Amino acid sequence: MKIDRRSFISLGVGVIVGSTLTPVPWKLTDDISIWTQNWPWTPVPKDGPDSYKTSVCTLCPGGCGIRVRKIVDRAVKIDGLPEHPVSQGKLCPLGHSGLQFLYGPSRVKAPMKRVGKRGEGKWQKITWEEAISAVTGKLKELRDEQKPHTVAWVAGDDRGTLPQLIYRFLTAYGSPNFIRPPTVQDAYELAAYLMQGQQGTVGFDIENADHVLSFGTGLFQGWSSPARMLSIYGKMHDNKKFVQIEPRLSDTAAKAHQWVPITPGTEGALALGIAHVMIRESLYNEAFVSKWAFGFEDWTDDSGKRHMGFKNLVLKDYAPEIVAEITSVPKPMIEKLARQFARAKKPIAVSGRGQGHLPGSLDECMAVHALNALAGNINQPGGVSVVAEPDYAKWPEVNIDKTASKGLQNARVDGAGSDQYPNARFLLHRLPEVINSTKGDSPVQALLVSDANPLYTLPDTQATKAALDKIPFLVSFSSFMDETASYSDYILPDHVFLESYSDVPTPPGTVQPVIGLSKPVVRPQYDTRPVGNLVIQMAKAMGSFVEKAFAWKDYQAYLKDALKDHWDQLEKKGFAFIKGPQDIPFTDQFNTTTGKFEFYPSARNNANGKDKDILPNFTKVAIEGESGQLPLILVPYDSIRLAGGEIGNPPFMTKTIDETVLLDQTVFVEINPKTARKMGFFEGDRVRLSTPRGQAEVKLHLYEGVEPGVVAMPRGFGHTAYSKYLTDKGVNFNKLIGPIEDPMSGLNAAWGIRANITKA
Repeated sequence: MKIDRRSFISLGVGVIVGSTLTPVPWKLTDDISIWTQNWPWTPVPKDGPDSYKTSVCTLCPGGCGIRVRKIVDRAVKIDGLPEHPVSQGKLCPLGHSGLQFLYGPSRVKAPMKRVGKRGEGKWQKITWEEAISAVTGKLKELRDEQKPHTVAWVAGDDRGTLPQLIYRFLTAYGSPNFIRPPTVQDAYELAAYLMQGQQGTVGFDIENADHVLSFGTGLFQGWSSPARMLSIYGKMHDNKKFVQIEPRLSDTAAKAHQWVPITPGTEGALALGIAHVMIRESLYNEAFVSKWAFGFEDWTDDSGKRHMGFKNLVLKDYAPEIVAEITSVPKPMIEKLARQFARAKKPIAVSGRGQGHLPGSLDECMAVHALNALAGNINQPGGVSVVAEPDYAKWPEVNIDKTASKGLQNARVDGAGSDQYPNARFLLHRLPEVINSTKGDSPVQALLVSDANPLYTLPDTQATKAALDKIPFLVSFSSFMDETASYSDYILPDHVFLESYSDVPTPPGTVQPVIGLSKPVVRPQYDTRPVGNLVIQMAKAMGSFVEKAFAWKDYQAYLKDALKDHWDQLEKKGFAFIKGPQDIPFTDQFNTTTGKFEFYPSARNNANGKDKDILPNFTKVAIEGESGQLPLILVPYDSIRLAGGEIGNPPFMTKTIDETVLLDQTVFVEINPKTARKMGFFEGDRVRLSTPRGQAEVKLHLYEGVEPGVVAMPRGFGHTAYSKYLTDKGVNFNKLIGPIEDPMSGLNAAWGIRANITKA
């Protein structure tokens, strides 16, 4: 059998992800990648002594500890840090490829000003003084016109000291519009807040669970901390069982003990069907439910009105035979799943699709979370806990002037926190529609973007581009010439993670509260500056109350001040433990109105006054398109070999992609052979894929691991920026789908879209 270079690397990665997962094969793979690639920008270090520096990877929210090998002043290799409590010496392909971000050709090497039309690619290098003056000049102009609320800042995250610094800047300036991109954490956090009264990230103690019931979560495809999950998989023995429920045989499903195919978009109904069996057969944890839960049974409020409880709803509406009709999961299988889950010693249920780029339906998340409550695993080892945000960033309150006060009284431009969506914190996906539907001037006059790439990651790329066209002033702080940066008016480039300091809060999805410190391991390669420094420099240039809110000389001083209790340990070890759920008495862990876990969330918005609108229920999120004209359903899938978020795929990872996923710049979509035969198509056929939002030319890969009537497309291709090593490879899934608002939360719940294929 002939094995070419691509196949060899691909096979190596597959073996690593699927088998031993020790650092040894990773090192082999990394060495192979360096040996086989001859990219002109690959550093060739001079001979000299080697050394090692420790840090934390920030290429995704996983926060894995890393150990960087240097030859003199050149970083030449990245490995996992064995001592790190989350990643435990493991590292995903993206982390291993970190040097390609440091030395790669898509870096923005100095501050730039657009001199051609937007997106034309014509730039003029300017000084930092000119760049800061241009941005603060525009912000001063809007403030002088009493329009500070028309400034919005899209930041990659809302956790950690840098987002807090940006939030502080906007508060002193007078804008309520700090927004971050949507993730599955939005749904997790909202479900935990409504059902437990706790705010923070939701952690799943998969390490200590013995039965993991996943409703489409890409546990081994880059979800949470990928290295952590690979470590769990590598240590998995017969005493831990994984069950994967999703319409496609994904990498996670292939590694699970059991794959349960399901009609896409019906996962919430299946969760309620499993709950039905657990309740009907008294398989739930009666001790927890009777003592620590509210709304399980029917109840009467203070006015004497009778309300339906979760038990009554589930027993009435979600019998297995009913759920089987909805989900295509046979009745005996639903009953088997329920009994397996309930009889495990430490079962845990996880919701969310793929890597977690989509918030999804709030009801679906609550239905799955209800299973955890029925199992009695809330705040228990092997269960689900809410990890409160660390309180290390304590600074004096911001004093504001009348202009800022007036600006902050305006509603958020994305609608989060409004009367319609009172519990939502961020609804970035709504921003293009809000701007495009506004007659006259855009409600956003200046948009600043850091650690985010909305022109690539938001659904409906065309609508997002149209919205950006209506914003008069667009600034990117990206380190790379990504889609949003290339469409901006100014680029003030940030350092990359190997060149600067930043704190890394507890990774989403993990239970162990830990802070990481990302540290510079090499000197900055180009004329870039940390965004934190730029925020402080912009504040000082603004003067008045904005300047007074920032007493620090630079971001490092600010960071050190915030982390002063942990700084020495962070500098020495790279991480520090902080207080977590295990330090809070169980009796204090439910901050709801009733002081209990609420199956009937009393804090949930109840516009119609119906009990079924309050309880975890199933209403299938209708996808866009008519089935008569568009007979197929297009869904995305994630791969650990593809960066599907704001970060572009590095060349090394692209080289590991199978030829049935991408070949000669063309992406393949998967289709069931029965569906393909019925439509007259064969393996490798080039077709036109059409949805209500767009069209693309793709090839077909016949795959029995995808449900009939469904076509699946990988997320992470179709970049139009970065460099020649990434541009024009495949199709961006977001060009083919639009957002669908969850009516109860406002979160984007679009799990798929109607589609058709015709001969190209």
